[in-house]
Amino acid sequence: MPQLNPSPWFIILTFSWLVLLTVIPPKVLGHTFPNEPTTQNTHKPKPGSWYWPWY
Repeated sequence: MPQLNPSPWFIILTFSWLVLLTVIPPKVLGHTFPNEPTTQNTHKPKPGSWYWPWY
C-alpha cells in the first residue's frame, strides 16, 4: 500500500506549510483598514428616571 509510506507525503506537507507560513503572513499583516478605529469615551452617562405619562 503506497499511501502508508510517509516519506513523500511528509515532505509535501512540510513544504506546503513552509510556503504557506512564508507567503500568507506578510499579505495579512500588510492589510490596511480604510478607516482607522477611533477610541470612544468610556464614561457612560447616568440614565435619568423614566417618564410615565399614564401614571
